[in-house]
Amino acid sequence: MGSSIQFLLLVTVSFMFLRVDCNADSKISCIGDEREALLKLKEALADPMDQFSTWVNETDCCKWQGVVCSSAGGNVIRLKLSGLGLGGQVGSSLLDLKQLRYLDLSMNNFEGKPIPHFIGSLEKLIYLNLSNSYFGGIIPKSLGNLSRLAYLDLNTYYDEPRENDLHWLHGLSSLKYLDLGYVDLSKAADDWLQAINMLPSLSELHLKACGLSNVSLTLPFINFSSLSILDLSSNGFSSQIPYWIFDLSSLSYLDLSNNDLHDTVKDEFSKLTSMQYIDLSSNPSIGGTLSRNLGKLCNLKSLDLSFNNISGEMTEFFGGFSSCVNSSLELLDLGYNKLSGFLPDSLRNLKNLKYLMLERNSLLGSIPKSVGNLLALKEFSLSTNEMNGTIPESIGQLSDLTVLDLSENSWIGIITEAHFLNVTSLKELSITRTSPGMNLVFNIYAKWVPPFKLRYLNLKSCQVGPNFPSWLKNQNELNTIIMENAMISDTIPSWFWELNLQINELNLAHNHLSGRVPNSLQYLEHASVDLRSNQFEGPFPIFPNNISDFYLKDNLFHGPIPRNIGKKMTSIANFDISYNSFNGSIPVSVGEIMNLTSFVVSYNRLTGIIPSIWNDKPNLYILDLSDNSFTGKIPPSIGVGNYLTFLMMSNNSLFGDIPSSLRNCGKMKSLDLGNNRLSGRIPTWIGEAMPDLLILRLRSNSFNGDIPSQLCNLSSLHILDLAHNNLSKSIPSCLGNLSGMASALNDVRYEGDLLVATKGRELQYDNTLYLVNIIDLSANNLEGNIPNELTNISRLGTLNFSINHLTGRIPENIGNIQRLETLDLSRNQLFGPIPPSMISLVSLNHLNLSYNNLSGRIPTSNQFQTFTDPSIYESNPLLCGAPLTKNCTSNKETIPSTDEDIKENEGLSEMMWFYISMGLGFIVGFWGVSGSLVIKKSWRDAYFQIIDQVINMMLLFIWLNFTRLRRKLIREKT
Repeated sequence: MGSSIQFLLLVTVSFMFLRVDCNADSKISCIGDEREALLKLKEALADPMDQFSTWVNETDCCKWQGVVCSSAGGNVIRLKLSGLGLGGQVGSSLLDLKQLRYLDLSMNNFEGKPIPHFIGSLEKLIYLNLSNSYFGGIIPKSLGNLSRLAYLDLNTYYDEPRENDLHWLHGLSSLKYLDLGYVDLSKAADDWLQAINMLPSLSELHLKACGLSNVSLTLPFINFSSLSILDLSSNGFSSQIPYWIFDLSSLSYLDLSNNDLHDTVKDEFSKLTSMQYIDLSSNPSIGGTLSRNLGKLCNLKSLDLSFNNISGEMTEFFGGFSSCVNSSLELLDLGYNKLSGFLPDSLRNLKNLKYLMLERNSLLGSIPKSVGNLLALKEFSLSTNEMNGTIPESIGQLSDLTVLDLSENSWIGIITEAHFLNVTSLKELSITRTSPGMNLVFNIYAKWVPPFKLRYLNLKSCQVGPNFPSWLKNQNELNTIIMENAMISDTIPSWFWELNLQINELNLAHNHLSGRVPNSLQYLEHASVDLRSNQFEGPFPIFPNNISDFYLKDNLFHGPIPRNIGKKMTSIANFDISYNSFNGSIPVSVGEIMNLTSFVVSYNRLTGIIPSIWNDKPNLYILDLSDNSFTGKIPPSIGVGNYLTFLMMSNNSLFGDIPSSLRNCGKMKSLDLGNNRLSGRIPTWIGEAMPDLLILRLRSNSFNGDIPSQLCNLSSLHILDLAHNNLSKSIPSCLGNLSGMASALNDVRYEGDLLVATKGRELQYDNTLYLVNIIDLSANNLEGNIPNELTNISRLGTLNFSINHLTGRIPENIGNIQRLETLDLSRNQLFGPIPPSMISLVSLNHLNLSYNNLSGRIPTSNQFQTFTDPSIYESNPLLCGAPLTKNCTSNKETIPSTDEDIKENEGLSEMMWFYISMGLGFIVGFWGVSGSLVIKKSWRDAYFQIIDQVINMMLLFIWLNFTRLRRKLIREKT
C-alpha cells in the first residue's frame, strides 16, 4: 500500500520535469561546463562495477547512464545513480549543475562518510534520495535550505551519532515525502512532533526505529492535515495511541507496530474512512476486545493486530463487516493474541479476504462451512488453538489457496480427496500435533491424483498409514516432507526415491518403516534427514555432501561407520546414529567435519580408542559416546577450541585421569563420565571452570580422596552423582549451598537424556530431566555426620548416602526437604530416633534406613503408613513398631513423636546412664575391697578381727542404752 502511494508521489514529482527529453534522437546536447562537472564527479566516486563506462569526454553527457537533461536548454536536471555500487566521495562539482532538481544516490556504499554540506546549496533540488547508501555523521543542517524540496529519503543512516535533531526541517516548507527511518533521533525525542508539525505540505512520513520514545497525545493544532501515510513503528512508545491521529481525515496508512502502546483498538478508528492499512502488531499491552465498529472501515485492505493481548470473542467483530456492501479487507492478522470463542459464519462477508491468520489463540469449535465462500483466500492459518471437530470439505472449494496451516488443534474425523477437490494452487499443507494421540485419519484413494503441486507437507501425528501414501507420486515439487509418527508400516516404495525432488527436510521418524535406505534423492544446501525410530536396516547409508542434520537413531543399522565419512559428508552439523548396532571404531576422517555441532553415537557396539580429533571444532556442542566399548584415556583434544556443553562418555572402559583440557569448557552443562575405570582425585577446577554445570555424574569409577569443596560453587547444579567410588573423609557441609536444587524453574530447558538412579531403580529421563534433583554419594568411604546444611535444599528429590561410614543422627530438620521422594541412608552407623520432622515428607515414596543403629518407635503418620516392608528398617536393633515385629509397648519403649517426647527420651537416657554408672561404681568399689581380702590371708584375718571388735562395741553400746531405757520406764511407773 505504502509503495503504491510512494509511486504516485514520484509520478507527481516527475511531472515537475515536463520539459525533460529522454529520447536518444534529441538534438539537445549537454552544456560543456556541466559535462566537465560530471567528469569530475566520476573521478571522485569509486566505481568498482564500471557503471560509468558511458561517461566519456567529447560525448553528449545527456546520453550518459543516469543523466537526464532539460529539453529547453540542455541543462542536467536529473541524476539517477541508485544501485550502482558506488563509493568514494561525492564531489562538490555537483554545484556546477545549476538546474539539478533530482538527485538519487540510493543503494550505494559510502562507508559512513558524511553527507556533503554543499548539497544544501543545490537550491533547485526537488527530489533527494540518499537512502541505503551508508552515509554517516550528523545530518547537515544545510539541508534545511532546500525550500523547494518535495521528497527527502535518508532511510537507514549509517552509524550516525545521537546529536541529530530536527530543527533544520522548518525550512522545508514544500516537503511532501520524508523518510528518516533508522536515523537515530533520540536527541529529538521530546520535540520531534512539533518539528514535523511545521511541514504543512507533508503527506507521507516514515520515522521507523528512530529512538523517539516519546509522543505527545494531543496537539494544539494540526498543520500537516493532509498526511496520508504515517509510519512510527519500532520507536518504543509507551503511552496510549495519540488522539491527534484520529483527526487526520486523509490518513490511509498507519503503522504503530513494535512499540509498547498501552491501549485498546479504539472505536475512533471507525472515523478514519480513508484508512486502507492499519498495523498495531507487537504491542503486548494493547488489549481489550475487538469492536464491531471496525467493520465500518469499508476501504480497509489490511488489518494487522498480531502479537498483542486482545481477548474475547470475534462474533461481533466479524459481524460488523456486514455494514459494507463489499468489504475491501484482504489481510486480517489476529495471530498471537488471547482470542476465544468460535469462528462465526459471518466470515462469509469478507469475500475479498486473501490472508486470514488466527494462529496462537484459544479459539474453540470447528471451522464453519462458510469458509468455502472465501474464494479469494490464499493463506489460512489456525495453528495452535483449541479447536476440534471435523475439517469441512468446503475448504476444497478454495482454488486460490496456497497455504493451509491447521496444526496443533484437536481435529477428528477423516480427510479424503474431497477436502482438496479444487485447491489447485496449494503449495503448503500443515496439519500437525505435538501430542502423540491420533484422531485425524487420511483415507485417500490410492489412485487419486491431487490437483496441486505441494512444496511443503507436514502431517506429523496424523494417521497417514499403514501404507506409504501413493498420492505423493505426482508431487515432484516437494522440498519439505514431514510425516513423523504417522503410523506408516511399510517399506518406502521405489517410485518415491526416483522422484526428482530437491529436498530441504525429510522427516519420517517414529514410524514402522523398514527396508534399506537409498540415497538417490537430491538435497538442498543444509538439508535435514530424520529417520529416527523405525526399522530400517543394512549398512551405514552415505548421503550427499550437503546434508546438515542426519538422524538415524533407533533403527537396525549395522556394520562399521565408513572410514571416508568425513570426506563424503563434510557439511554435517548434527549427527545422531545412536541405538543401532554399528561396530568398529570412530573413523579419523570425522575430524575433517569442521562444522560439527552434535556427535551422538551412544548405544552401539563401537570399540577401540577414541581418536584425538576433537580440537578445532568451534561449534561442537554435544559429544555423546556413551554405552559402547571404548577403551583408553579420554583424549586431551576434547575441550580444545570448541563450545562443548554436553559431554557424555559413560558406560565404556575408559581409564586414567580426567584430562585438564576439559577446564577450557567454560560453558559445560552436563558432564557424564560414569561407569568407567577412571581414577585419581576429582579435579577441583570442575567447580571453578564450569560455573554453568547442571549435571555432574562420575559414578562407578575409582576416584579417591575427598569431595572437593569447590563443587559447592556450582550454583546451577541439580544432579550430583559420585556414587560407587573410593571417596573418603566427610561430606562438605557447603553442599547445602547448591541453590540449583532449591530454586523453582520457570522455563523448559534442554539437558539431553540421562540414566538416573532414583526410587530404588534406574530410570531414563529426557524431556523432564531438568526437573530431577539428585545427590547420590552412596557406596564410598565417607565418614562423619550428615551435614545439617543439606536440609536447605528444599527441592531435592533424591538423597542417597547409603553404604558409607557415616555416624551421628539423622538431621532433625530433614523434613524441610519437602520435595524429597527418595531417601536412602542404609548401611551406615547412624543412631538416635527417626526425626519426627520426616512425617512432613509427603512426597517420599522410597525409603531405606536399614543396617544402622537407630532407636525408638517408627513413625506411622502420612507417608510412613505406606512403608510396610520390614526390610526398610531391618538391622536396627533398637527400632520398634510396625512394620517390625518388635512391640514398643511390651518393651516399654517411648514414642518419639514430639519435641517433648524427644526431651523426655533424652532425660530417660540420662537416668539410664546414671544407674549404669552407679552400678559400675558399686562393682568396682566392692571388688576393690573384697577382692584384696580373698587374695591376701593376713589382710583377711586383720579385717575380720577389726569387724569383730566393731560388732562387740556396737552390741555393748546397744545393751547399755537398752538398760538405761528400762530403768527409766520403771521409775515412771512407780
